[in-house]
Amino acid sequence: MSTTTPALPGPDDSDRFAAAVAAVERYVASEAPNAPTPRHGDGSDQDRSVTDPTGTQVERRDGADTRRVRGLRAEVAEAHALLALQDDQAPLLVDTGRVRRALKRSNEAARLHALGQNPASRAWQAARVRLVLTVVALLALVGALAWSTTGVHHTLSADLVEHSAAWWGAWAVEPVISAILLVVVGAKAFLTTRGLSLNHRHLTVVEFSALGVTLTLNVWPYLPYVAQGFEPMTLLAHAIGPLVAVGAVTVLPIIWEGFARLDHTTTAPAPAGPTARPETASPETATAPPPPAPVIVDDAPDTPIVQARLSARASDLLPRLHAAIKAGDLPPTPSASAIRAYLRCGSEYARELRNTVSRPETR
Repeated sequence: MSTTTPALPGPDDSDRFAAAVAAVERYVASEAPNAPTPRHGDGSDQDRSVTDPTGTQVERRDGADTRRVRGLRAEVAEAHALLALQDDQAPLLVDTGRVRRALKRSNEAARLHALGQNPASRAWQAARVRLVLTVVALLALVGALAWSTTGVHHTLSADLVEHSAAWWGAWAVEPVISAILLVVVGAKAFLTTRGLSLNHRHLTVVEFSALGVTLTLNVWPYLPYVAQGFEPMTLLAHAIGPLVAVGAVTVLPIIWEGFARLDHTTTAPAPAGPTARPETASPETATAPPPPAPVIVDDAPDTPIVQARLSARASDLLPRLHAAIKAGDLPPTPSASAIRAYLRCGSEYARELRNTVSRPETR
């Protein structure tokens, strides 16, 4: 089909209206668009080849671009993108909030444990525990003495006039006896912490005499053949005061001695830190021959094993030990118990020092 506009006949020069119409027709003909050029082929196939976001060639038909087709095409493209990304492990390596909080708590616990192994911290903890135990024992002692005081006063004031001088003086009998007992036990406890055991026959007699007098004055009115009606539970109740008081003042020296023997410089192994990257063996170490096996001699004499090198703590205590031996405070070959009591050190260091001074070359 030709789109060429046919030539229009020219207007009559005498007809102005016809000239105007001819000019309009020429203008419209010049402004009309050209017809599209037909594509080669039958014109029924409008297939195109497009590339989706993953680079896959997808054949699409211009006339089939419906909403369902576009949705399915987007779903397929999304599936291809997910397949390309799901093998990446990076999202699995990101710490969540719970993981961060757990790491924070575990690191704090590890630091507190390491701080607890510090010698100064260990000494402070031991002092606090000893103070708490001492306060508890003293509270038990005060309560037991108060109960024992009422029992002794009841026994002594049975035949006394109430509110008389003797009646009032009966209240002071038990505190006086308990004071003597406390003096003896307190002296033994303090000297034990200084490495000296105070074992004297007179002190033992005074200690057991005070205990016997206190116990007798508490339970006398409730003994069989003395009380009108014997009640075993009443007898036991009045014996509790003296027994608890003696128990408190007896265990305190033992506890104080145990705390005095503590060696705060001995620490437990430090907690393991983050796992370090294993070192790669160098060619020299990889090809080096293994060390020779130790030779065991069956006929070797049975001699005690002596540490070749003293620990740092024992090295610090060795001059004091030599000075004590020269001054005569300790024998030339002291035992480990004597060294521990004199230097107030741990049993391990005392044995090291004993083995050191026992060798002939160190005398």
